[in-house]
Amino acid sequence: MSLKKLYKKIFDGLNLNAEEALILYQKAPTSELMFIANEIRKSKKNDDKKVGWIIDRNVNITNVCTAQCKFCNFCTTIQSPNAYITTIAEYKQKIDELFTKGGNQLLLQGGMHPKLGLNFYTNLFSELKSLYPNLKLHALSPTEIVHISKMAKLSYSETLQKLIASGLDSLPGAGAEILSNRVRNIVSPAKCTTQQWLDVMEEAHKLNIPTSATMMFGFIETLEERIEHLIKIRDLQAKKPKDSYGFITFVPWPYQPEHTRLQKKYPDLKEATSVEYLRLIALSRIILTNIENIQASWLTVGKEVAQLALSAGANDLGSIMIEENVVSAAGADHKMNALQLQNTIKEARFIPLLRNQKYEFVENF
Repeated sequence: MSLKKLYKKIFDGLNLNAEEALILYQKAPTSELMFIANEIRKSKKNDDKKVGWIIDRNVNITNVCTAQCKFCNFCTTIQSPNAYITTIAEYKQKIDELFTKGGNQLLLQGGMHPKLGLNFYTNLFSELKSLYPNLKLHALSPTEIVHISKMAKLSYSETLQKLIASGLDSLPGAGAEILSNRVRNIVSPAKCTTQQWLDVMEEAHKLNIPTSATMMFGFIETLEERIEHLIKIRDLQAKKPKDSYGFITFVPWPYQPEHTRLQKKYPDLKEATSVEYLRLIALSRIILTNIENIQASWLTVGKEVAQLALSAGANDLGSIMIEENVVSAAGADHKMNALQLQNTIKEARFIPLLRNQKYEFVENF
């Protein structure tokens, strides 16, 4: 199919199939991809100049994880002298600082700890909510839900319901990486399968838990697998109940290789370029016709590329990242405070608006 026909199909509001999306990605000039994605973004928004951002903190429940993914420098084993489980006293210090800086959301993630079961998480969530009733818990991931469900011998739905009852507000899309079992069997064989990740999210959508979808790209996956990932996300979103939040946003970021076991195994791997990132952002906006928000990852690509992403289909710059440990451990070292993040948006000729995890704009900072 010619690019002209593909462009017409896109502007007619029709979904591209995998073959068409691959042709588009391989043949369309970057400027045209960005233009199309930006036009779609503008058509979805009442005011296309608004760009969301949030104040939250990413706290790791533990650094122990049996998955031992080859791209992760953060996790350790339970026998390690560096192993830890965050204490309530430490949570209080971190949450107090979060509230002082104007935020109220905690992104809580840990890993597949072999001794932390469902009761640990429900007790933790309940205690944090009793101490901080206004705290929002954006917590765990499908990977962790699969692990906890197995330990509890409960279904994904039953596990999620118990977590919701104890204080879970929304479910991050971490652990997706690339939704291809070929890739997952190489880089994270102990993690949930592609279908398990999707199944957890499907149950979350039935329970009306706001969720996000993610992608880590630029390592051993093929272009076809990136596109398959996007289409799996789009297809699952199409199945959500009519009034369910479903996937509120999609967040792709490039693989960070520094000192990872994956990089040692594949020393010739080259990091995704800025152009490749912008093309992926644009393609995400074009393919994900039923997902409202696309978030740019300034943490991994830096300020200037993130600004360009706002003209390539993205409409959000995410969090100021008061704390982030996992991606940073693999080389992501960009930093921004609230003022810098707002100025980054303004310099790109957009209007920064503070939001919550549901992507609802709130009183500005």
